[in-house]
Amino acid sequence: MKLRTLLASAAVAAMTAVAQAAEVELTLSHWVPPTHPLQPGGMEPWAESIKQASNGRIEITIYPASQLGAAPDHYDMARDGVTDIAFINPGYQPGRFPIIAAGEIPFTISNAKAGSRALDEWYRQHVDKEMSDVYFCMVHLHDPGTLHGTKGPIQVPSDLRGKTIRPAHGTMARMVNALGATSVQVPAGEMRDLINKGAADMTASPWNSLFTFGIQDVVTHHLDMPFYVTTFAFVMNKAKIDGLAPEDRKVIDDHCTPEQAQKMAEKWADAEAAGRQKIIDLGNHTLYEPTPEEVTQWKEATAPLNEEWRQAAAAKGIDAEAAWNGLVETLKKHDSYIE
Repeated sequence: MKLRTLLASAAVAAMTAVAQAAEVELTLSHWVPPTHPLQPGGMEPWAESIKQASNGRIEITIYPASQLGAAPDHYDMARDGVTDIAFINPGYQPGRFPIIAAGEIPFTISNAKAGSRALDEWYRQHVDKEMSDVYFCMVHLHDPGTLHGTKGPIQVPSDLRGKTIRPAHGTMARMVNALGATSVQVPAGEMRDLINKGAADMTASPWNSLFTFGIQDVVTHHLDMPFYVTTFAFVMNKAKIDGLAPEDRKVIDDHCTPEQAQKMAEKWADAEAAGRQKIIDLGNHTLYEPTPEEVTQWKEATAPLNEEWRQAAAAKGIDAEAAWNGLVETLKKHDSYIE
């Protein structure tokens, strides 16, 4: 009798396990380390929220550190179904996504949290002009970054002349080239190797990423001002999302919103902001804080990027003047515009 009871209990447990198994299994690929604040602080809670909201029907498996492909390839990986969900830096493919590049222009967005929500809200109006072959989920930002070098000074635009610089994205590459520097663009994970080999004198980065990518002992001179942000996005394979049952599609739609964009950015932003003090605490670093007049020099040096953006955006078929004004209004609404 006891044996029969045990067998019956085992059968019920097995049936329950099958019933609770995920009905939809999705892969999420990214190219930063699994210890990067974005995975435990953003991706993992987001994936768990999707699982809970779907009553366990949707399970997301995360593949970090370029396991499934190189950083610049991630958009195409989602488009082609190599991965179901991809974390992308549109600026790693200069010129391909000119509309979203508005967020890359220095001295535009003041913070990553509300700024992510604002940029996402604005970009949804234009996303079909350049990302129509994927399901667009969200766009978000990192905490404002700056320039870090092996030697100084790094205080005014003329300090860049003759240097080789690893930019954060295509917009910054054009800026440093215009200032008489040479840009060498590689993903963030490769910047330490680039500088160690002497192939670059400076890199663009938010503060704590210097520790994340192990470069804090290599670059010891820093431009001490919030300079730029980088746009990131999560995109999905369109066929995979279109094939979901209506109730599962709603769960995904509910997790791809401006509010979710801000949530994705928050813990990473806090981690990056804390990195500046960590650099100071190391004790062997020099920070160069521009005077107000020198900040004006930087703003004047980067001003041509705005007109370049307008021309590139217009070529995509949008009213660039109206779009830019809309971005400014949305950023102001969310207290994330640099006046």
